[in-house]
Amino acid sequence: MLAPQPNPLLGTGFHTVGAASAALCYAPQRYLHQWSWQTYWLLQAAACWFILPWIFAWFTIPELGAVLAEAPKHAMLKSYLLGVVYGVGGIAFGVAIRYIGYSLTYALAISISCVLGTLIPPLMAGTLGDTLSTGAGLYVVAGVLLGGGAMFVTGFAGFRREREIAGSANAAPFNARLGLPIVILAGVLSAVFNFSLQAAQPVADVAAKHGAGYFQGNVIYIFSNSGAFTTTLFYAGWLAMRAKSWGEYVRTADGTGLVRNYLLALLTGLLWYLQFFFYGLGHVRMGRFEFSSWAIHMIILILLSCGFGVAIGEWKKCRMSTKLLVTCSIALLLGAVGLITYGNYLASPPAPAA
Repeated sequence: MLAPQPNPLLGTGFHTVGAASAALCYAPQRYLHQWSWQTYWLLQAAACWFILPWIFAWFTIPELGAVLAEAPKHAMLKSYLLGVVYGVGGIAFGVAIRYIGYSLTYALAISISCVLGTLIPPLMAGTLGDTLSTGAGLYVVAGVLLGGGAMFVTGFAGFRREREIAGSANAAPFNARLGLPIVILAGVLSAVFNFSLQAAQPVADVAAKHGAGYFQGNVIYIFSNSGAFTTTLFYAGWLAMRAKSWGEYVRTADGTGLVRNYLLALLTGLLWYLQFFFYGLGHVRMGRFEFSSWAIHMIILILLSCGFGVAIGEWKKCRMSTKLLVTCSIALLLGAVGLITYGNYLASPPAPAA
């Protein structure tokens, strides 16, 4: 299998496909029939975090058993433990929604995760200074920071939309005093997932030596995702025990829709996992500034989520000032993607002469 070659434009395309999968993965949830949240969440998490990583690794990593035997054990363990911490961030994300709403939680948590998850790894590795010393690096870092600010604008626009559509009488409870600290925690811990991916890079390097090529990143998810599943299993399992909802896996209250629920949950898990699959395909093509992959993925995720909302008319009933705000946020997100992509393009090695 060919060794990965830098191609930032194609890499950004793969990141876009992965972000689109992430933006759409929660859509099946609205069609569930008489299932508790924890019943659905645990099943789709089992598919995304545990089952699919092994299936994709088995079919795309040559000599998987030998790779796992040769790979450094400390890298596997570190990736797994960081995945466990990331799972705590996912729980905090869900709790924050209860206090400050979906739009504000999503934008704030993702923007924090985007900036920290992108800039801290090269800072800890001592390479951020070298990155900033080049014109290409400045474009990439500027794009990351612009993307973080654009996400905040997007979240503020979403918050205004929720208030304008719901009306003050029917507005959901809003408690910034509780919600903001929790969403900050969610953003910080969500950034840990990028650290988990980087911690297992030595395992991917071994997979590359065995001919994994562009699919070498698939072996990483065996460890990072299983760590996140461990946290989810304990939390969703505790909710199921408290609510006594384990029986929903074998029968719904009215005896119908069970097969459909299983299919919808598995579809959610597949869409969620595909974001990581295409993330890996994009990451190995980003050239010198692979660290920017996390920012590109997060920014495009917010961009597509916002764009889908505009396309299906979610903003039609908003005030003109709110429409202008979301238009501004989309423009800023596009600008951030452009800066990061252009910086990676400048850093790519020139094509070999014919």
